[in-house]
Amino acid sequence: MTRILIADDHDVIRTGLRAILSGQSGWEVVAEAENGRQAVDLAVETQPDVAILDYQLPVLNGVDATREIRAFQPQTEVLIFTMHEGEPLLRELFEAGAHGYLLRSDARQFLIAAVAALAQHEPFFTGGVSETLLNAYLSRRPACDGALTARERSIVQLIAEGHSNRAAAQTLGLSQKTVEGHRAAAMRKAKVNSTAHLVRYAVRTGLVEP
Repeated sequence: MTRILIADDHDVIRTGLRAILSGQSGWEVVAEAENGRQAVDLAVETQPDVAILDYQLPVLNGVDATREIRAFQPQTEVLIFTMHEGEPLLRELFEAGAHGYLLRSDARQFLIAAVAALAQHEPFFTGGVSETLLNAYLSRRPACDGALTARERSIVQLIAEGHSNRAAAQTLGLSQKTVEGHRAAAMRKAKVNSTAHLVRYAVRTGLVEP
């Protein structure tokens, strides 16, 4: 039995994925989550073989949720399901521990194959990404100084979703002072000087939906 977790903040997407996956013999959708934090908690609780995560999950984005799931449940393989692509995103996903990457535009053709591959602990990527390219990305040096770190991106996402510094600190298990420091660093790198501009930056870079 292949056990699957689906995490997406759109009910219609979860319903569609569940309908497709539940129709496969020997597959069971054991949990559904509406945000990244819930996805991590349910992954620990249900121990799925494969977790399908939207990249733009509220509270914890797909990258951060992947990192936590892989830390707590290393046997769970993660498939990122997204409309976004690009080298910075791919690098983050690989380093967080995701072994699957599926563009929404490719879902009809490749969803079943992607889950089947990950259930066997084999990587699966679409959008022109191959296992060879994965190894090439992982062997590169870290992102340049102007790129936001994973923690900075998490905090920018939460701020853009309307969380205060204190709420973001509670969500991420950090001190408020630490959050303020990361937020200031992110604003400096993004070259913005207000919360409104930071929100626009988050939308423009795909951290949150417009």
